[in-house]
Amino acid sequence: MSMADRDHLKIFAGRAGQSLAAAMCDHLNLPVALGKTELFPDGELIVKLEEDVRGRDCFVVQSTCEPVNASLMELLIYIDCLRRASAKRITAVVPYFGYARQDRKDEGRTPITAKLVANLITAAGADRVLCMDLHAAQIQGFFDIPVDHLSASAVFCEFFESVRGELAELVIVSPDVGNVKVANMYASLLDADLAVIDKRRESGMKVASRNLIGDVSGRCVLMVDDMISTAGTVCEAARLVKERGAVQVLAAATHPVMVGLALERLNEAPIDRIIVTDTIPDGSRLAAIDHKLTRLTVSKLLGEAVHRIHHDMSVSALFRRAGQTKR
Repeated sequence: MSMADRDHLKIFAGRAGQSLAAAMCDHLNLPVALGKTELFPDGELIVKLEEDVRGRDCFVVQSTCEPVNASLMELLIYIDCLRRASAKRITAVVPYFGYARQDRKDEGRTPITAKLVANLITAAGADRVLCMDLHAAQIQGFFDIPVDHLSASAVFCEFFESVRGELAELVIVSPDVGNVKVANMYASLLDADLAVIDKRRESGMKVASRNLIGDVSGRCVLMVDDMISTAGTVCEAARLVKERGAVQVLAAATHPVMVGLALERLNEAPIDRIIVTDTIPDGSRLAAIDHKLTRLTVSKLLGEAVHRIHHDMSVSALFRRAGQTKR
């Protein structure tokens, strides 16, 4: 990174983006820009920038993860603060985009909150958005500003290739029909077979996996999704493939949301390894499954995207290398 870049490019971090921003800045040989978020006694947030941003190209890294509303509000305040401090361009780097599952009306009299969040980020003053593995790729169209949507598939594939010798013959299993396109992409990238589970949801909290289309007997099953939330789907799928003769089960997800009974379920499920990325900071939150857990970083991928955006280079080259995103 040149001296001019070090002066003109600023990467700030919200409280839910500090470790990832630090790793991105290490990759770019750049210091994390100085700013802090303080809390008033009544819970209100205030963001203070501790260096000049006038005329600078500014990025703010903040996942809108739990506590979702506080994280989202902090991102909006950070953007507003940068705009009022006369930053030349503001890019919201949102590795995990909260409310992404509320992207359509499943029934009458319900909101489309993903669109509302897109409107809020735009209204706050962001000029563009950089995000990773949106739950629904069409959310890009909810924004009236440019969105660069990255996939963690390159990071996952690099890891799976590195441990390929430790695994039995590989088969990619889609834990539900909606994820078939992504599973097929991984099957192509890893030169593996594909199987699909026909999942029927009994209620909002309970999932029943019924049928398996494909052969997993004597094989290592790899299931990849954009997130693990309550872990009901992936754990039921793991039990099903084990019943059908799978010898190893790996579950990978970009976003380790893991709420409710997720950790307990993952501990009890016949899953040998759980692979996640650092889009959501976990601290000691996932300690209960540490013996199964492998953490990968997307900092280099995001750092490269920031570098390309700053220098007005193509970001789509990263899309081609990373493979397709979820539809």
